[in-house]
Amino acid sequence: MPIPKLRTDPIDDENALPNRLRKGRGSVSNRPSGRFNAPDLYEIDDGWTHEERAGLEQLKTILGVDTARKIITRNTSTDIGFDRSINPYKGCEHGCIYCFARPSHAYLDLSPGIDFETRIFRKPDAARLLRQELSDPRYKPAPLMLGINTDAYQPTELTERITRSLLEVLFEFRHPVHLITKSALVLRDIDILGPMATLRLVTVMLSITTLDRHLARVMEPRAATPHRRLETVRALHEAGVPVGVMVAPIIPGLTCHEIENLVKAAADAGAIKAGYNLVRLPYEIKILFEEWLRLNFPDRANKVLNHIRQCRDGKLNDPQFGSRMTGQGPYADLIAQRFALAIKRHGLNWRPSNLDYSQFRGGDSQMALF
Repeated sequence: MPIPKLRTDPIDDENALPNRLRKGRGSVSNRPSGRFNAPDLYEIDDGWTHEERAGLEQLKTILGVDTARKIITRNTSTDIGFDRSINPYKGCEHGCIYCFARPSHAYLDLSPGIDFETRIFRKPDAARLLRQELSDPRYKPAPLMLGINTDAYQPTELTERITRSLLEVLFEFRHPVHLITKSALVLRDIDILGPMATLRLVTVMLSITTLDRHLARVMEPRAATPHRRLETVRALHEAGVPVGVMVAPIIPGLTCHEIENLVKAAADAGAIKAGYNLVRLPYEIKILFEEWLRLNFPDRANKVLNHIRQCRDGKLNDPQFGSRMTGQGPYADLIAQRFALAIKRHGLNWRPSNLDYSQFRGGDSQMALF
């Protein structure tokens, strides 16, 4: 798909913002528009300095409400190890340009670009809905992911505290959970995660894409710095919480040279396992990623895009189960081999999480108390 010509002229329509860098945002535009046709500002210590933020236009985050009727989402994917997940938020302020969840905003008639980063929809009834679903006698516990689509610890969680309320319910019902995040805010809930870990009810994965501070600042602008994420791994490890690192996504030609250093840094910080996946660019993300790449790294844009195509059968995206996560072809195979050697060298070989589902207090076992 050809990339739209970048605009630099001022325009009035707020949903068609001109292409330029904006403070704390990853996308450089609000395109493409949707396929289906209360300002909130706060400070969060993510490790970035004010100097690194200076000179960019700042946009406000607008919070809306998602009146979901259920909180547990089911899937039938054959290439992931879980069939259920919880996402407290739609949209994500972290602004990661590569985020595979961006196209979901098109279902709301909003852009997967800047709208995805600034129009956030929270689920205030999440804890009540979760308690209701776990109390159903037909419910059986199984691997549950929290924050798999959009980050459960994105900046707005600092004030909304929806993720914390979900953890409280999960702990009450003794339901095991897997967490994945880019945020140091997860340490706020160490008072819940620690006791859950003692009962083998939780694991945490920190997503770390790069150790390059400059690259991280423009690629995932409101996520914690790479150093801060490694500090979070160390703090969780010291608190007795099983913690790992997802080197995700690996971007051929942009971050793939860091595989060995990232795995070593994860091991040094106390991670007990590591995994990875290859960058995915479905739907509108292909356009957003390419315009971001050409604006920020014009000297290597063609190289990166060509390397991605080498891993995706000549395309920028491959939606097929079995190959969408790791790619295929010689370049993808080389990445897989390098990663396998790195985790073997540092003892981070991926292995199933040893969570205990026998303690679950919901469903039939909850009713047995009466």
